[in-house]
Amino acid sequence: MTHVGYCQISAHADLHFDIEKVIRPNILALHPYRCARDDYQDGILLDANENSMGHSIPRSSAVPSDLQSTLDLKLHRYPDPSHPAIKQRIADLRGLPGTDYVFLGVGSDEVIDLLMRVCVAPGQEKILTTPPTYGMYAVCAQVNDVGVVKVPLELSASAGEGGEHGRFSLRVDAVKAAIDADPSIKLVFLCSPGNPTGTTISLQSLRSLLEYEKFKGIVIVDEAYIDFADPSCTAASLVPEFANLCVLQTLSKSFGLAAIRLGVALAAPPLIQILTNTKAPYNISMPTAHLALAALSPEAVASMHEKARALISGRKWLLDALSGLREFGVGPAIGRNEANFLMTPILSKKSTGDWAPDNARAQSLYRIMAEERGVVMRFRGNEPGCEACLRITVGTPAENEAVVTCMRDVLGRI
Repeated sequence: MTHVGYCQISAHADLHFDIEKVIRPNILALHPYRCARDDYQDGILLDANENSMGHSIPRSSAVPSDLQSTLDLKLHRYPDPSHPAIKQRIADLRGLPGTDYVFLGVGSDEVIDLLMRVCVAPGQEKILTTPPTYGMYAVCAQVNDVGVVKVPLELSASAGEGGEHGRFSLRVDAVKAAIDADPSIKLVFLCSPGNPTGTTISLQSLRSLLEYEKFKGIVIVDEAYIDFADPSCTAASLVPEFANLCVLQTLSKSFGLAAIRLGVALAAPPLIQILTNTKAPYNISMPTAHLALAALSPEAVASMHEKARALISGRKWLLDALSGLREFGVGPAIGRNEANFLMTPILSKKSTGDWAPDNARAQSLYRIMAEERGVVMRFRGNEPGCEACLRITVGTPAENEAVVTCMRDVLGRI
């Protein structure tokens, strides 16, 4: 048994990984805050200094009709700090042994920040990222005074769009070399499917990194878009096997619940316990928990998968439609397009007659589309390997048609 944060938890067997050498000593010594609802949740509750008269929001036209039902919740009470029912549904959905493998955060961003705070010593230690990737890893690192080592993904267009070593694949040997060169790296952040690459990282590459004995830290795989990819690609399947793995997921994307801000960490119980010890006492609000539990019901999960399939079909339609805009300077989409978006370069014809990526034209298209046509995409041309690229979220059929039509019109005059 291992004692972490004054809580007795089972240790995951691993020959080269010891969580007590990864977690900062002050976190290991932490006495977790024990809140009122940790002890009792029913009865005459006079223990948490709540307002016993209830909330003061009137049922009036000032409250939108779609929020009226939330007024029936006991909003004057602090929420359950542990949410076991939500965790059980997530564990069942992702094929994990139990709720002790699941942590809930205020979006994945809270989990990203929390992992840095519990593992990486400010001003001394570092994380590793693989550009192009999600920008919040670097932002959180700067906020926490944590160094960042960057090992770009495979950026060569000649590598192709698919396969183990295709464009935007993980350069495992280069990551290992960076780890060898800098023992202060405590966390490796990977994004699969990548944002903005839309490309999954193979489980073979992940295994190679997780089994690398010289790395004593934790590999974090951000799977915000995993439900739009092949289900066999999820790193969640590796969680029971590797104590040095943490998988991040969210209800923002495939579940369509970006507004409620619910993120998920899937990891071995020792790391989940550390995160639980360190989080804010009531980080998940009652309205968020109420909606999340409903979203994880069998009926709602079936609906989620149906909508994900519709977006995947829309993705194919959009790829085909954009391929018809070659004469206007829309290049072939890059990456493997395994998320609910795609990324395509905007080109200009040179004096030689050849087409080449044109960042200025891509930025002009982005601005004109948004400001004059009301169609908003995301410029990603400054990311490594993404010159002149726009990231386009798959919309409804009508929205997909609108973006293609507008791109054709605007590109015809710039």
